[in-house]
Amino acid sequence: MSGFRASWARWLRAWLVAMLAWAAPGLAAEGALVVATYNVQNYTLANRRTDDGYRPGYPKPEAEKAALRAVIRRMDADVIALQEVGGPAFLAELRRDLASEGVSYPHGEAMLAADTERGLAVLSRVPLGAVRAHRDLAGRRRGADAAEPVRRGLLQVEVPRPDGPITLFVVHLKSRLGVDKDDPQAEDQRVAEAQAVRNRVLELFPDPASARFVVLGDFNDLPGSRALRAVEARGKTRIARWIDAEDERGHRWTHTYAARGLYSRFDHVLVSPGLVGGVGRAWIADWPEVGQASDHRPVLIELHPRGAGALPRQETESGDGDLADVD
Repeated sequence: MSGFRASWARWLRAWLVAMLAWAAPGLAAEGALVVATYNVQNYTLANRRTDDGYRPGYPKPEAEKAALRAVIRRMDADVIALQEVGGPAFLAELRRDLASEGVSYPHGEAMLAADTERGLAVLSRVPLGAVRAHRDLAGRRRGADAAEPVRRGLLQVEVPRPDGPITLFVVHLKSRLGVDKDDPQAEDQRVAEAQAVRNRVLELFPDPASARFVVLGDFNDLPGSRALRAVEARGKTRIARWIDAEDERGHRWTHTYAARGLYSRFDHVLVSPGLVGGVGRAWIADWPEVGQASDHRPVLIELHPRGAGALPRQETESGDGDLADVD
């Protein structure tokens, strides 16, 4: 009987999640801000295999662009943090093409850093406040003689709100393709980049307990990894809390490596302690167009105004155990 009750509870939970995810765009509470993070997979010129063979410096295929615009339309987010955008000209193209289909994002910012091909960007349908492109970040790997640049930098965007501004920090950490035989999956490099991001956030917000910021993007690493933990805490200082999310089927993966049939959770949203009380729903988009648009799935989160009664949720960490510093 207990097994039956457990199965029934799992089915009911999955059904409720599915209903919320299906209706997500229309359920945003009045005054809530819906924020998304989305790696759009090479919205730039890149070497690609096409039906006509290998093409160097080739744009993102039109079918993928159309699918991407369909996903953005269905997300209906107020602000979207983007990764792998080829700079301001490519963001302008995306905004123009969205507008031609009746999807207006009149505000946007894009930046390139040491990686001059794949950068960070933000689309917004609400006016933005201060914007800062951090291209000067550098982190030192364990055993390294010198610091290395954070290749995609850090994009800081302020979103004015009636109850006070919310600051977004958009990140895209080093991929898992390493060239150092001592760091074959570039884990140490990702950790060094995450520490550099964390240190900059703490410079700007030395008291996270009262601050209102979100760190989000493609971390190229898993919940509980050293890179995630580096952003969550430094020593005994809690910096941000990882927010869990799932799709309508209860699945939590956000990245697929089709060639090897791998599914991973690389895309994350972390919220400062001063803002976590306003977190409502969080979900992963899973529509038919998602798989054609990118090898990543978007993660969305709803942020409620202070005192507006956000949905109750348990504060979470990206992994088990104490959040010890990973310096």
